[in-house]
Amino acid sequence: MENSTKNLFDSIMKRDENGQEFWYARDLQAVLEYSKWSNFEKVIEKAKISCEVSNINVSDHFANLGKMVNIGSGASKEINDLALPRYACYLIVQNGDPRKEVIALGQTYFAVKTRQQELADSFTELTEDQKFPEWLSTNS
Repeated sequence: MENSTKNLFDSIMKRDENGQEFWYARDLQAVLEYSKWSNFEKVIEKAKISCEVSNINVSDHFANLGKMVNIGSGASKEINDLALPRYACYLIVQNGDPRKEVIALGQTYFAVKTRQQELADSFTELTEDQKFPEWLSTNS
């Protein structure tokens, strides 16, 4: 994976109080080059359908947030946003506009990150003998 692609998505990644990665939908919208929230919401809704059809709890992966933004002259208003774990972002890029290069880059980024996490998770579940078998020993 190209470093600029990794940096693009890593630069907007956040961590919660437990150290878990997540992305704000509004930040992802900008990176994925959706100028209108209403257009990006359609992609999010498709991703939610994918989640639901897979019998995965949508609310576990698409957490609604309100965010205050300045609208000028000292005034502010609340806008919708979402906190998205890697799985939700993966579903979003899978349902994004395939004509956009950044969508293809996002698909690769989230697929690779997901696989890395799967490997890390399975490694921690191995016994010490499975992690470091005798044949790996340098005492030959």
